[in-house]
Amino acid sequence: MNSFALRAAAAILPLFALAAAAPPAAVTPMTPDVVASYDPVLPEADFIKRVEMVPMRDGTKLYTVIVMKKGTTGGPILLSRTPYDAKGSASRTASQRIVDILPVMDKEFVEDGYIRVYQDIRGMHNSEGRFVMNRPIVGPLNNTGIDESTDAYDTIDWLVKNVPESNGKVGTIGSSYLGFLTLASEINPHPALKAAVPESPMVDGWMGDDWFHNGAFRTGSLDFAQSQSTAKAEGPGIAIGTGDDYTRYLEAGSMADYAARVKIDNVPFVQKLFQNPAYTDFWSLQAVDKWMAAHPLTVPTMLEVGEWDQEDSYGAPAVYRALKDKYEGTPLLHLVIGPWRHSGANHYGYELGALTFNGDTSAQWRSQWMKPFLDHYLKGTPDPRTPAVLTYTSGINRWQESPRWPMGTQTPLFLTSEFGASFDRPSSAGPAARTCSAPAGTRVPSRGPTDYLIRLAPPLHAIGRGLRAASLP
Repeated sequence: MNSFALRAAAAILPLFALAAAAPPAAVTPMTPDVVASYDPVLPEADFIKRVEMVPMRDGTKLYTVIVMKKGTTGGPILLSRTPYDAKGSASRTASQRIVDILPVMDKEFVEDGYIRVYQDIRGMHNSEGRFVMNRPIVGPLNNTGIDESTDAYDTIDWLVKNVPESNGKVGTIGSSYLGFLTLASEINPHPALKAAVPESPMVDGWMGDDWFHNGAFRTGSLDFAQSQSTAKAEGPGIAIGTGDDYTRYLEAGSMADYAARVKIDNVPFVQKLFQNPAYTDFWSLQAVDKWMAAHPLTVPTMLEVGEWDQEDSYGAPAVYRALKDKYEGTPLLHLVIGPWRHSGANHYGYELGALTFNGDTSAQWRSQWMKPFLDHYLKGTPDPRTPAVLTYTSGINRWQESPRWPMGTQTPLFLTSEFGASFDRPSSAGPAARTCSAPAGTRVPSRGPTDYLIRLAPPLHAIGRGLRAASLP
């Protein structure tokens, strides 16, 4: 066949295809221009997406999105439970390619046969039930028999029984609130849960995460509380327009006045914050590091935190400290400290502000350490000998492995009477040597009159240390 004939055949074949298709209904100028639905996933898409309402033990059904590449068999399940819209999490970009529709951090996994699952927690977005912020574990604060641990257990149980493409092994992963939910999945875990990666997890909202930061109320919490508490997290936000928040807060007079002014003082979680400013049982019994310490750790865990996380730099180190006496040096406990903002590990890690790093540090961690860790426990690959502690030292611009954290000898740094800093302990309690302001009822650590140490900002090995700074290794 010559080239002319080939071109003619190419032009005619589409006409035969049109003739073979059923003719569309006749239309007129007044035919309504609305169709019932449109499925954007075309036959050539390289993925399968299913939506299920997964039942919990109390009958509540949770909206769950299951995504995998076509042809997947014997794939491990990577589960993220979220208050931030499972439907949106699995719809990043309208595309026929799985790496486009899912978050950036999922690329390495779904291309290697992982089955990705996102689920709305109860009461949020498309799930049934009632939402409780950081729902306490069953115990002194929760007598319902239902918590995020039981919901994770029931979800995993359903997945391994109803996703035939899976190998029956599940890992949990997520950052921030999702990190809290990942830790919860490890308490009385389902036998199929084989590994967990809690990233920048919310652990203790008073001591250092999200709400109070050791007693200093984080004003942005009000916006978050309102947005998460209204219409299953799909209601309107606070309509404050443009301008400077700090000026608005000063003009209001107090945060209670501000909440009343924007009419969110009736939001239950706003009142939980206002009515509980001190570190009482209200907060201490919700502390996840205490929950983790009280339960055996049976799931290999890779904790992650960003060095410049302004929101949840406390949680991962707090859990590590709570567990290290029992599990340090075992395959069950690992800590990663990377050069990232809050949740930066799941995005691009080339730079942070004026700092430029050696390549995409986020992708480096995911591909060189996190994925081999998960592959070992979920796919049965050889032991990658995951380091006990992995830190990115920005001063020398490289990753370092350590047997424990912190390394080196801790050295106290004291606030002097002239508001300077010194490694020498003051000889007597001057007027500035012991200054503490806390609401009535707050439990303050008992220390000697000159033993108040300056709280350092949290980069590198000092992160999360509270009152003491750790020297570099």
